[in-house]
Amino acid sequence: MAIRVTLDRVLLDRRMSLTELGDRVGITLANLSILKTGKAKAIRFSTLEALCRELGCQPGDILVWDPDEAAVSDDEEGGQAVAAE
Repeated sequence: MAIRVTLDRVLLDRRMSLTELGDRVGITLANLSILKTGKAKAIRFSTLEALCRELGCQPGDILVWDPDEAAVSDDEEGGQAVAAE
């Protein structure tokens, strides 16, 4: 996946634990862990907004596009693009 989640870095910069963030935002530790480890396939804008509010950051501080990973993903999929209908 070309989108990387850098939540761990932002938490470290803010000196905040995952548990504290979960309490502030109202998200379970399990769901935050899935997001932090990059295993999440999607995130609601309302969740992203709550994370940014509590962390005092922008969405781009949490989500980063990595063009090198995009190239690997394209190779794994045979370079085929899927168009939205």
